[in-house]
Amino acid sequence: MKRKFVVILTFFLLLPCIGLSQNTVIDSLKNELKSYQKRDTIRLQILNDLAFYNYSNNPNEALDYADKAARLADEINSIKGKGQSHYMKGITYLDLGNYEVAIDNFQAAIDLFISIDYLKGLAGCNNALGVLFHYQGDLQKAIANFKKAMAIDKELGLEENIPHYLHNIASIYSDLGNYEEAFINYEKALSIYNEKNNQYGKLHCWNAMASAYVEQGNYPQAMLYYNKSLETAEITKDSSSIFMALHNIGNLYKQQQNYDKALGFYKKALVMEEAKQSLRNVMAIKSSMGGLYIQKQDYINATKLIKESLALSREVGDKDQTAVCLINLGHIYLANEDYPKALNSYKAANDITTVNQKMHELIHSYLGLANVYLLTNKKELALSNVNKAIKLANKHQHLVHKKNAYQILSEIYKKDGNFKKALESYEMYKTLNDSVFNEENIEKITQLEYEYKYKQQIDSLSINELKLTKTIKATSQDLEKSQRNLFLGVITFLVSIIVLGGIIFSLKLRHQKAKTQNIAIEQKLLRSQMTPHFIFNSLSVLQGMILNKEEKKSIFYLSKFSKLLRITLENSRDKLVPLNQEMEAVNNYLELQNLEASQSYDYTILVDKNIDETLFKIPPMLIQPFIENAIEHAFEDRKDNRKIDIQLKYISEELIFTIKDNGIGIDAQNGHKRKDKKSLATTITSERLKMLSKDFNIEGSVHIEDRKQYNEQGTIVTLVIPYKKDVA
Repeated sequence: MKRKFVVILTFFLLLPCIGLSQNTVIDSLKNELKSYQKRDTIRLQILNDLAFYNYSNNPNEALDYADKAARLADEINSIKGKGQSHYMKGITYLDLGNYEVAIDNFQAAIDLFISIDYLKGLAGCNNALGVLFHYQGDLQKAIANFKKAMAIDKELGLEENIPHYLHNIASIYSDLGNYEEAFINYEKALSIYNEKNNQYGKLHCWNAMASAYVEQGNYPQAMLYYNKSLETAEITKDSSSIFMALHNIGNLYKQQQNYDKALGFYKKALVMEEAKQSLRNVMAIKSSMGGLYIQKQDYINATKLIKESLALSREVGDKDQTAVCLINLGHIYLANEDYPKALNSYKAANDITTVNQKMHELIHSYLGLANVYLLTNKKELALSNVNKAIKLANKHQHLVHKKNAYQILSEIYKKDGNFKKALESYEMYKTLNDSVFNEENIEKITQLEYEYKYKQQIDSLSINELKLTKTIKATSQDLEKSQRNLFLGVITFLVSIIVLGGIIFSLKLRHQKAKTQNIAIEQKLLRSQMTPHFIFNSLSVLQGMILNKEEKKSIFYLSKFSKLLRITLENSRDKLVPLNQEMEAVNNYLELQNLEASQSYDYTILVDKNIDETLFKIPPMLIQPFIENAIEHAFEDRKDNRKIDIQLKYISEELIFTIKDNGIGIDAQNGHKRKDKKSLATTITSERLKMLSKDFNIEGSVHIEDRKQYNEQGTIVTLVIPYKKDVA
C-alpha cells in the first residue's frame, strides 16, 4: 500500500492547536460560534477551525464550515481568512480523493497568500500539494513542493515541522528505489521525533521504513518496525495509524504465504476504513485482499475485489493504485490463459509506471509482459522485458523481483533450447529464493512475534502491579492507626500472589521456549525430507516427460508431485496428523519416485487388520526420510529386482513401522560418501522422538540394522512412534 504521509501535522501551520480531544474541541468551538455573533476575524477563525477538526471524520460538515468562512471573509474583506477557507476545502477534497478540486482550492489559497506575503500559509499549501502529487504519481512535483515548504519553514524558524518534510521526501525516494537517500532522510526525521518525543511522527517513520525494508526483502527488520508502529498506534489510539499498521502487517504475512493471518489483519483494517468511508484506504485494502486471493488461486474472489479497487482508484484519480490493480488483473488473466487481456493489463500498468517511476510496480509490469510473451512464444520480446526487469531490480535492490525475473529467464532459455543458460539462470533463481525465504528470516520473524506478544504481557503485568501498589498505599493510609497488623497480613498475602504470578509467568515463558525449540527441530526435519535436490530432480524428470511428449504421464506425475508437496507442507505446520493422511503421503511419495523408469522398484505397504487408521494421530513426516534413504542409496549396484516393504503393526500398545529393502545393506552404505546425509536424518529423527516421547508419555525410538545378520540382503529400519488414539 501507499506510505502514509504526515500532511496532517503541518495543517497546524495555519490553525491554533488546542490541547483537547477532537470531540471536545468541536463542541467547544460550536459553543463559541453560538455565543460569538459579531461578524469579524474572530468568528472567521472559529469557522475555519471547525472545518479543520471535521475534515477527516465529517467531510460534508467541514466543507459547509469552509464555505461559510469564505462568505464571511468576502464580507469583511479578509484575504488571509479567504485563503484559509480555500486551504481547508483543499485538504478535505484531498482526503476524499477529489484531486482536481483540491488542486484548484490550493492554488486559489496560494494566490491569496502570495498577495499578502503570508509565508506560513504558503508552506501549508505546498506541503499538501506534495502529498497530492505523490498520490497522483507525479513524484518530481511532489519533491519540489515538499522542498518549497521546508525552505519556507526554515526561513520562519519553524524547526518542529522539518522532520515532517524529511519523512515525506524520504518516502518518495523509497518509491523511486533510492533506498540509501530514503533511509538517510528517515533517520534524520526519526532523530528529531525522538528528541521531541513525538509519538505520531515516530510511528509513521517506523511504518514507512518497514515498507522500504519489505521492498528490499528484509522481512525481519520490516516486522520489527511494523510491530513498533502498531504498538505506538494502539497506545495513542490513532485509528488512521492502526489501519496503516494492520494493512502493512497483513501484506508482510501475505508475502510469507501465511494467508490466514494476512486475511485476519486485512479484514480488521477494512472494517475500520469502511466505517470512515475513506475511499483511498478502502481501495488499497481491497487490492491487497485481491492479491492474496490470487496467491491462493481463488480467482473469483480475486477478480471481484481487484475490479472494485480499480473502479475506486479511477474514481479518485489515483494512478499508483490503478497500476497495482491492472497488474493484479494481468495475473488473473494470465492464470486463466486469457493472454490478450493479460497483455493489455500489463501494458496499461507499464504505461503508468514508466511515467511515475514507481519502481516496484514498474518492474512488476515488465515481469508480467515477459511472462505473457513467453507463453505466447514471442521469446525475443519476453527476453527484452525480463532483462529490463533484472536491470532495474539490480539497480534498486528489489530482491523478490530479481528472483522472479531469473525464474522467467530460465524458462525462456529452456524454451529456446539453450539449456546451459537455462540451468545458470535457474541456479541464480534458487540462490535468490533461498535468500528471501531462508531459515534465519523465518526464525527471526517467529522470535519477533514471540517477543512482541510477551512484551505486551509484561506491560500488562506492570500496569496491574502499579495499580496494586497504589491500592496498597491507599489502604495503608486508611488502616495505619487501627489495623496495622491486619494490613501487614494483607501485604504479605498480596506479595505472595505477585510472586506466585511471577513463577507462573516464568513457567509459561519456559514452556513457550520449549515449543519454539520443537518448531525449529520440525523445520530442520522438513528440510531434510523435502530437499531442493529432490524438488529439482522431480522437475527435471517432469521436463524430460514433457520434452518426450508423454502428456498423460507428465500430467499424472505433476498431479502426484503437487499433491505430495501440498500434503507435506500442510503437515509440517501441525503437531499431529491422522495416520491415514500420513500413509497417503508415504504412498504418494513412493508412487511418484517409481515413475522414473530407470529407478523403478516394487513396493508394498501392509497395515495390520487390528489398526483403524482413522483413530490414530501421529507426528508428521517421521517415516519419509528413511524411505528416501532406501530409494537413493540402497540400490546403487542393482538395476532390477528392487523391493521396498513397509509394514505397520500395533503390538502391546506400541505403533511400530518397519521399512525393509533388499539393497546393499546399511554396512555397505557406511563406506560410501553419502553416509552423513543418512546419519543426519537419523540424528534429527532420534532428537525429535526423544522430545515427543516426553510430550506423549509414550516411548519412541528408531533402530537401523543390516539384514545380513538374518541371512538376508538389505536394510531394515524399525520406528516406534508416539501416538494419540481417539476412542472409537
